[in-house]
Amino acid sequence: MSAAHLIDGEEVTEITSRVRLVVFDQIRLGTARRYLVKGIVPRVGLTVVWGPPKSGKSFWTFDLAMRVALGWDYRGRRVQPGPVVYCAFEGQSGLEARVEAFRQRFLAEDHDPVPFYLEPVTLDLVADHAELIAVIDRQLAKPPALVVLDTLNRSLRGSESSDEDMTAYVRAADAIREAFGCAVVIVHHCGIDGTRPRGHTSLTGACDAQIAVRRDGADNIVTAVELAKDGPQGETILSRLEVVEVGQDDDRETITSCVVVAAEGDAIPGAARVTGQPRLALEALRTLMDAEGQPSPGGPRFDGAHRTIPLVRWRQECLPALLPETDKPDSRRTAFVRAFKKLQNLGLIGFWDDLVWLIEPRRTSRT
Repeated sequence: MSAAHLIDGEEVTEITSRVRLVVFDQIRLGTARRYLVKGIVPRVGLTVVWGPPKSGKSFWTFDLAMRVALGWDYRGRRVQPGPVVYCAFEGQSGLEARVEAFRQRFLAEDHDPVPFYLEPVTLDLVADHAELIAVIDRQLAKPPALVVLDTLNRSLRGSESSDEDMTAYVRAADAIREAFGCAVVIVHHCGIDGTRPRGHTSLTGACDAQIAVRRDGADNIVTAVELAKDGPQGETILSRLEVVEVGQDDDRETITSCVVVAAEGDAIPGAARVTGQPRLALEALRTLMDAEGQPSPGGPRFDGAHRTIPLVRWRQECLPALLPETDKPDSRRTAFVRAFKKLQNLGLIGFWDDLVWLIEPRRTSRT
């Protein structure tokens, strides 16, 4: 880039650029804090929070965001406070109830204003990120410390599996980060095998931290930092949901939501809470694995898999046991799908390339 100036009547062209070179001896260590929430979320960068449906990832992310807005320590970890913009691209009314539950459970009636801002409109982030940046810049007195995008799926018009579409989404999130020098948290779903975030791997490659969220056997929320470019990995947090009655609707029916509170002890292996049809399906899979299980094909997709069974074989074996009182194939197939998803969400089974395997539960320490 260049700019023209008049010096003593002469037009002089000055070369300008945002690209610059720093000489080695002028490079100095920066001492600014590098975390937003110590050991969990970097102060500046992209963080992906992912997990299966109903794992509690949005509840957990909202609770973390509120601690940032209020400047409260998070489970004994330091927090760098600042304004928060929470983009609720799905379940906007649900977030309103969460806000009310948090207000009633944790805040006094005369509390100071909280610098938390809800963006309740579903956006196409790639097309609309410039407008979002402009609105934030216009409304907030100071730059946000955190912008939450919940969820990726509801703010992406293209395909999560497309390199081009996912790269464009990451660029849009990066533009928000660069505009405000802030942390951007992207809430995302898991893939069908439940072992990684859904869609193209360019998202994982671009993020500065990746946090996995799942439920354990006691329905606790287990949060694990599984990737951190500039910090420690392996941090785990155990939480539970506490129900709060927040009001009544126009029919005078009670409206409830939940707040996130610390859970005591260790994570409970998922099998402890498997009941009903999921338990029957799991027992059928274990029996079948002992009798017909084949060695795992190996590779990263089958991490932790010792033996596998074709999905169609497992389904064939356990369909009659799920609903023995009915002869309707559609009802049995529906029951199998529900059982499959429950076991997958509990982290008890893996699935890839039409093969299923058992996942041995791992105990997770509370920190």
